[in-house]
Amino acid sequence: MPSQKHIALLGSTGSIGTQALEVIRAYPDKFEVEVLTAQNNAGLLIKQAIEFKPNVVVIGNDNHYETVKNALASHNIKVFAGENALCSVVQMDSIDIVLTALVGYSGLKPTIKAIEAGKPIALANKETLVVAGELITSLAREKGVNIYPVDSEHSAIFQCLVGEFHNKIEKIILTASGGPFRGKKRKELQAVTKAQALKHPNWAMGAKITIDSATLMNKGLEVIEAKWLFGLSADQVEVVVHPQSIIHSIVQFEDGSMKAQLGLPDMRLPIQFALTYPERFKSNLPRFDFMNYPAFTFEQPDTETFRNLALSFEALRRGGNMPCVLNAANEVVVAEFLQDKIGFLAMSDVVEKCLEKASYIKHPSFDDYVQTDIETRTKALELIN
Repeated sequence: MPSQKHIALLGSTGSIGTQALEVIRAYPDKFEVEVLTAQNNAGLLIKQAIEFKPNVVVIGNDNHYETVKNALASHNIKVFAGENALCSVVQMDSIDIVLTALVGYSGLKPTIKAIEAGKPIALANKETLVVAGELITSLAREKGVNIYPVDSEHSAIFQCLVGEFHNKIEKIILTASGGPFRGKKRKELQAVTKAQALKHPNWAMGAKITIDSATLMNKGLEVIEAKWLFGLSADQVEVVVHPQSIIHSIVQFEDGSMKAQLGLPDMRLPIQFALTYPERFKSNLPRFDFMNYPAFTFEQPDTETFRNLALSFEALRRGGNMPCVLNAANEVVVAEFLQDKIGFLAMSDVVEKCLEKASYIKHPSFDDYVQTDIETRTKALELIN
């Protein structure tokens, strides 16, 4: 590993981005921030830039460009704005790894550009693989680029596979906390509020992923991501509800042996592992104590109440552009739910209708993904309004 790894952090002001900077802050001799980007949170981006002194800052929303530029004028930091700038800076020669912590579909194009430039990817943006898994994985193979998963579940699988890459996986088991409404039935969820859905029992996350966790869509997206990261079929991925969130996921090999990765629910650990692999750095993160967790419990997910998980498996089995439809519809319904414009249970109704009405494309190109995303968002909004 070079003496210092130069990092481009896409989405530095979100939940993953701010935790990634905590990790980077803990190892000033090992990491240097080369690029910071944010979409709208200009105030926090400016603070981060003044502390970490990156070479380049990108603000996605052009309206904030002058604010950021003026604030950083005396700090010798280049400031750009917009998606095209984001896609250009990830290709800079000085970058050693790109940590993609953007939310949703917005992560797709910059990730493609980074892979084309041969940059290793620490991927916290699962939607990139959900939307265009076939395109991303084939491009990564062609360019010889490694993708290091940052999601806690996929990091767990990756950690279990270290030293086992030559051994065949029989199946993987992704664990789910069950979210804030575990055990509830549909009639109990009719009047769920945004505030209730945003109270996750174990994890501190951004609003979008927290709602996805409450509907089990997050687990569905992770199932699709796992297929592409680890070269699996839908039948090789199982989901088990594990309310304690200590076992982050499990690999079962073809001899029947299983490996699990355990730890307290803390995203800084998978972020750190993705940035330091193949090494492990000594950390001051809290340690797990079995005496605080005398029992681990497991349950089947309730796919009748939380239909998004079943819809995700259906989209994965159909393949083509169907996961892209699933993701686009979900991004719309979550945004509308967060604005109190759609009910909790109605979200999966809209996603299901979008999957039914979408035109199927078996082997989509990048342009097909873009068009599918646009059309699905339009259809989802029509169904809501």
